[in-house]
Amino acid sequence: MVIHMKTTVEIPDALLDAARALAAKEKTTVKSLIIEGLRRLLRERGEATPFRLRDASFQGQGLQPHMADGTWERIRDVTYEGRGS
Repeated sequence: MVIHMKTTVEIPDALLDAARALAAKEKTTVKSLIIEGLRRLLRERGEATPFRLRDASFQGQGLQPHMADGTWERIRDVTYEGRGS
């Protein structure tokens, strides 16, 4: 079920005139232009959000002592030991 909400927005006269002209030229409505513009803005601004890796640690204090100074290759080898790799 899609719910629509009516709202009132104050838009400068010049901007509204330009939007009406563009809507007429493209045979659409000002409402459609506003919806399209808001969707684009939300999509663009959403992409700008920095990526944050969630904390997926499991009841520990980091690497086990015997691996604390290990290289990535050593850690990888121990992780896949006995698994055919």
